[in-house]
Amino acid sequence: MRELNLDRLRTLLTVADLGSFAAAAKALHLAPPTVTLHVAQLEARLGTRLLHRAPSGVTATSAGGLLIDKARRLLAEADELLQAVQAQVAARGGRVRLGASTGALAHLLPQALQALAVQHPQIDVQVAVMTSVETLARLAAGNLDIGIVALPQPALRGLRLRAWRQDPVLAFVPADWKPPRQVTPAWLAARPLIANDSGTRLSRQTAEWFAAAGERPQARIALNYNDAMKSLVAAGYGAALLPHEAGAPLPDQRIAMRPLRPALSRALGIAHRARLDDGPTELTLRALLEMPAR
Repeated sequence: MRELNLDRLRTLLTVADLGSFAAAAKALHLAPPTVTLHVAQLEARLGTRLLHRAPSGVTATSAGGLLIDKARRLLAEADELLQAVQAQVAARGGRVRLGASTGALAHLLPQALQALAVQHPQIDVQVAVMTSVETLARLAAGNLDIGIVALPQPALRGLRLRAWRQDPVLAFVPADWKPPRQVTPAWLAARPLIANDSGTRLSRQTAEWFAAAGERPQARIALNYNDAMKSLVAAGYGAALLPHEAGAPLPDQRIAMRPLRPALSRALGIAHRARLDDGPTELTLRALLEMPAR
């Protein structure tokens, strides 16, 4: 026995409290030899006697008294922990760890989280901002429960990836540039650009959109924060290609939004462990999947 066992500690406490091995065996519904074995294993593990045996009864040694005092608090905390977990399971509450991009956090997740809070207020969703690559890595490592990621993504063992929604990518252009009704790669490449960070799926998509038309523009700056990019567009610093999610407010009046020609869209998926083993994660997934599609 390499570590102290809670059941053996409980046996020791019961023997000390009742003053008898036989009484402890009866109270714990154990055979008397089992009670004796539990105490002997603890004494062997600690290398000292824990109980004085005498005809008048059993009392704790100095070392035994110290262990009993500490064990009493430890067992009380263990019982409280079990009760808390059981109450959480009964109430279908608990913590769900979710990773998503800033765009999803700003305009998509609030709708789902609001609905979830109304139906299941006992569920605590802890959200972290991260790229799709980081989200999948942390899901695979067991450090996340749900991830919202850009599609497509390679299959990962132990994870399930569901298509969730598809939002159009639009050109966000300073209004005083007087953009055409539809923005082409050639028109945009001739102007200052604000690019998505190179680590994002959207960065690769937009680069491919330009390259298909024979354009390879150089951006003035690359960011991974959509609202900051829009602020720069409003200031006239450059134009940006960004998804426009359903429910997102219209931008600053200094920004003109235009569809692209050819059209471009950003697909999102929901990733989670292939085998779900807790109610809170299932309920959070359901709230996300029940969001109306664009």
